[in-house]
Amino acid sequence: MATLRPLDDRVVLQVLDAEETTAGGIVLPDSAKEKPQRGKVTAVGAGKLGKDGNRLALDVKKGDVVLFGKYAGSDVAVDGKDYKILRENEILAKVEG
Repeated sequence: MATLRPLDDRVVLQVLDAEETTAGGIVLPDSAKEKPQRGKVTAVGAGKLGKDGNRLALDVKKGDVVLFGKYAGSDVAVDGKDYKILRENEILAKVEG
């Protein structure tokens, strides 16, 4: 089994499935679903190098659920699972609660 280890300020996300139904309870067909924009962080890099040569810590950690831009990052498949690799600055927000 392969393991993804991101470099610098990159983050590996397991893309979460698009919503099957709307808030009003309408079931969406596959063609109407939006591209998923939520993911669970599965791995984080060591952080970007600062001007002083020290690593800058990332604001996300393994297990966080985050929102990202519709076309952010790169899609990859490893061992039959879909992942997205993106830089931390492409993450829009953490989902809390």
